Amino acid sequence: MSAFTHRTRPVAFVGLAIAVAVLAGCSGGGADDGDGPITLDWFQGSGVETNIATAEALADAFNASQSDIVVKVDASGPSDSASLDNLMKTRLATGEMPDMFWYQAGSLLQALSPDQTMLDISGEDFVADLDPAWTAAVSTQSGGLYGVPVQTAGGGGMFYNIPIYEELGLDVPTTWDEFLANSDAIKAAGYTAVEQTYGDTWTAQIITLADFYNIYASDNDWANKYTANKVNFADDPVAVQSFTKLQDIHDRGYLNQDFASALLNDGLEAVATGKAGHYPMLGFAQATIATNWPDHVEDVGFFGIPGEDGDKAGMTIWMPPALYAPANTEHPDAVKKFMAFVASPAGCDAITGALGATGAYLVEGCSVPEDAPRIVADWAPYFESGNVAPALEFLSPVKGPKLMQIDVEIGTGVRDGRSGAELYDADATMQAQQLGLPGW
Repeated sequence: MSAFTHRTRPVAFVGLAIAVAVLAGCSGGGADDGDGPITLDWFQGSGVETNIATAEALADAFNASQSDIVVKVDASGPSDSASLDNLMKTRLATGEMPDMFWYQAGSLLQALSPDQTMLDISGEDFVADLDPAWTAAVSTQSGGLYGVPVQTAGGGGMFYNIPIYEELGLDVPTTWDEFLANSDAIKAAGYTAVEQTYGDTWTAQIITLADFYNIYASDNDWANKYTANKVNFADDPVAVQSFTKLQDIHDRGYLNQDFASALLNDGLEAVATGKAGHYPMLGFAQATIATNWPDHVEDVGFFGIPGEDGDKAGMTIWMPPALYAPANTEHPDAVKKFMAFVASPAGCDAITGALGATGAYLVEGCSVPEDAPRIVADWAPYFESGNVAPALEFLSPVKGPKLMQIDVEIGTGVRDGRSGAELYDADATMQAQQLGLPGW
């Protein structure tokens, strides 16, 4: 099974955590209830409503399918992601993590030292049903494999207002120059060309992160070279554009007046209701549009961040969160049975039941409903053509922690894109050295 081979029509990505989805809660693993079933405690802990609904749906479906094991979901914990992250790391390090937990894949996972702290499932039969792109995101160089996907994969790029595009006779851009021309036309017509919401600092990263497909298309081995410190952003003529594109948007006067203080929901409302032509965002947010502005859910489309070659126009993909277990769980066999259920069509059906049409499943044999929001349907050509690439954080452990602040500076005109790329390269170097990666 090749990476991102899709057996069904792809639909929207729901629940990719806006902030880091991490877990926390009380200590200790699940225990046998006397002579009754084994009880497994699952720390979901992110506080994100769709994530909690997913975990509870999976637990309920599994519990109904057999009588030997009972899965209980605990979504308690600190309200902010940083505190949750620290608590989760502490519990893993001290051996106090419950039987299972919810966490991200990719570079964030690598920082948890999974070879030392987590249950390795690489030898389990159900792993063969997982997409290779997923297994790469939850594996280590030693060969350990640690998690199964609890939601779906989806894209990051540009939301756009369809009525505005139709009014002005615009085509979906396949190059950055075409995007700039469309934005010029939208601005001239009196609309905000590109909504930005730097009050929610993390949203400043979307263009930089979602532009990775264009880097990947220029060099499929770029992520490995980056991990080995053989390439960087500032010195690569394609990679540096992930930062200079933010400068373009600011310098050409495309932004909403309140870009420095606006929040995520402001951006979603603007692009949904036709106040703005574009809003850079991850696909999960289509669910928020459907909930808060249901009359406009079909008014918002999607395209990947354009590059220089229209024939290679593509999309960057974000992997879903995962179900993991600590190495010292008291019930490894029971945990693996639940993981096998999650990584099966029955598990996928439970997710679909909780979230609706939810995206490109990474499990062999899974199917999703054909009805999907417009944003979701717009992903299909990218998947079908194979013009997709995982976000860099799923291919490399190197991700500097100051990216969002650097991108806010570029996006607000404090610094130019190239100097921002140089600053981020220095930030990433410090992080790679902390991880002890060779070559740094």
